[in-house]
Amino acid sequence: MLDKNGIAKRIAKELEDGYFVNLGIGIPTLVANYIPEGIEVEFQSENGVLGMGPFPFEGEEDADIINAGKQTITTMPGASFFDSATSFNMIRGQHVDLTILGAMEVAENGDIANWKIPGKMVKGMGGAMDLVASAENIIVAMMHTNRAGASKLLKKCSLPLTGVSCVKKIVTNMAVLEVTDKGFKLLERAPGVSVEDIQNATEGSLIIEGNVPEMILD
Repeated sequence: MLDKNGIAKRIAKELEDGYFVNLGIGIPTLVANYIPEGIEVEFQSENGVLGMGPFPFEGEEDADIINAGKQTITTMPGASFFDSATSFNMIRGQHVDLTILGAMEVAENGDIANWKIPGKMVKGMGGAMDLVASAENIIVAMMHTNRAGASKLLKKCSLPLTGVSCVKKIVTNMAVLEVTDKGFKLLERAPGVSVEDIQNATEGSLIIEGNVPEMILD
């Protein structure tokens, strides 16, 4: 199975030259470390940054330059900083080509739950609800199962929803899946992971057509 960096590396293959991309908190932030050669993209963070770079090396962090998850980041030449109103105008105005989010649950119809677990303290939903309401291209980066081994790809989400029928594609530590009107379509499997493993780890409807190839990460 893939680790978090492996998931980010596979998602980076979805980037296209000239894209403006919003990276959510968690695994998505790692995507900036794996931009394919020959393309240029602009990473946006809803706290008011356009032009994020990879994470800084230890000892090179600048506490004044952070992303929406309060992690220290680097910026690329030409990067800009602005207020949240301008940032959310970019998001709501659909000027972001690709949104990459983490999730606690995704339903087979594309519903996503990623902001609240009832009974646990939450500081707010951040920009997640604006992102899922405005974005037309959403990829979720997540683990396929929770710590107890239960599936996080469900027939129906049990947690409070962030967005409805909005997720297009999911990359987990086990597979790449596309959300269709019939359920999760299995596109690729992680190295060493069988189709049967993925079936056993997926509660929602899983569509398998023909030979499912193994992911190519390099």
